Amino acid sequence: MIAELPASRLPVDARQSFQELKTRLHRQLVDAIDLSKAGELPEDQLRNQLQSLASHICSIQQLNLSTTDREIMVQEIMNEIYGFGPLQALMDDPEISDVLVNGSQNVYIERSGLLMPTDVRFANDQHLLEFIQRLVGRAGRRIDEVSPMVDCKLPDGSRLNAVIPPLALRGPTLSIRRFKTKAFLFEDMVRIGSLAPQMADFLKACVKARMNILISGGTGAGKTTMLNNMSRFISHTERIITIEQTAELQLQQPDVVALEMRPANVEGKGQVDQRDLLRNSLRMRPDRIIVGEARGGEVFELLQAMNTGHDGSMSTVHANDTREALSRVEVMIALSGIDLPVAVSRQYIASAVQILVHIARLGSGERKVTRVSELTGCEDGVYQLEDVFVYRQTGGDLQGKSQGTFYSTGYVPMALQRIESLGIPLAADLFTPRELRGNL
Repeated sequence: MIAELPASRLPVDARQSFQELKTRLHRQLVDAIDLSKAGELPEDQLRNQLQSLASHICSIQQLNLSTTDREIMVQEIMNEIYGFGPLQALMDDPEISDVLVNGSQNVYIERSGLLMPTDVRFANDQHLLEFIQRLVGRAGRRIDEVSPMVDCKLPDGSRLNAVIPPLALRGPTLSIRRFKTKAFLFEDMVRIGSLAPQMADFLKACVKARMNILISGGTGAGKTTMLNNMSRFISHTERIITIEQTAELQLQQPDVVALEMRPANVEGKGQVDQRDLLRNSLRMRPDRIIVGEARGGEVFELLQAMNTGHDGSMSTVHANDTREALSRVEVMIALSGIDLPVAVSRQYIASAVQILVHIARLGSGERKVTRVSELTGCEDGVYQLEDVFVYRQTGGDLQGKSQGTFYSTGYVPMALQRIESLGIPLAADLFTPRELRGNL
């Protein structure tokens, strides 16, 4: 299936020719601009003049285009200057979560968790390279043969990763993870079947009761979405420090300090990593610390914070299940340079983390919270991990959607004592072993 896009009314096989023509006209437009005067004009006035100039250039050329296609050509030239060029229609579609460009002739998108090709084309690899350099320059970074790989954040909040030759053997590649302006709430997750309402109620109570929570899952499983969701239930009286590689969290509380790491410059200097930020955050009087994703040695400082009065701190980690997530944390402690015996590391983790949430992206593209567990301790070097809620997949239907059921295991978590002591209401039968159904 090829995604249908309103980028042009031209046939798919004519897209490359259209892009080649647009690239030539774009260069003529750039050559015709008086740069000395352009810098003196207000932004809106400059934009209007450029659009008029683009229309004029299209009108004086001997183009085999209809009036409608000339208007599209002018709009795409403006997109080359101010927007996302051939990708503009993709970036305007709120249903698209990822845009993936593998060379000038292969553009893919992810919609509803599934990858699909599109009919979008760049004129050639040089056109794509210039497009990447413009986006990267807009983010204050550079990409060239000396520095052929870059990871940065675009002005709209989207995350961009680009690799160009000589590292990319088949032409420049570009990956854009879209920034969602509309928050995806627990209510939305329940509606589409990502988790059961009883699971949402328990997780809300855990956040309010200041339990330390670790969210695990694979790439694109929805870990950051879940972290954003859970942060909604933090009290507005608390001071929160967020630490991220690329800022994605959208907290609504009034007292939030958002910190973002800084990569090294071209000379290899000036880097500020998540561990530096976490160490500094401890001097900023936080009530809670939220690390967008634990990747390395900073996890030791995060566990220290969890163990020393910063209850209710949260983070995410890449892992295929909850036990593997704990193993990943052990490895990250080792990466911190702290020489701790394995048994001590496990005891340290068990005393810091109380609740683990695992999210999986199924083959159908659906995201499911497959496990909510409680870490009660570590005995004889073995984690005492108890499942509170689970999702059991039984198969799939004719449309490829997964079939399965959420269950309450019957385990009554120790966290319930703290939740009840704070007067946070929960349904009396929440932990009764049964199949979970119903709505929020």
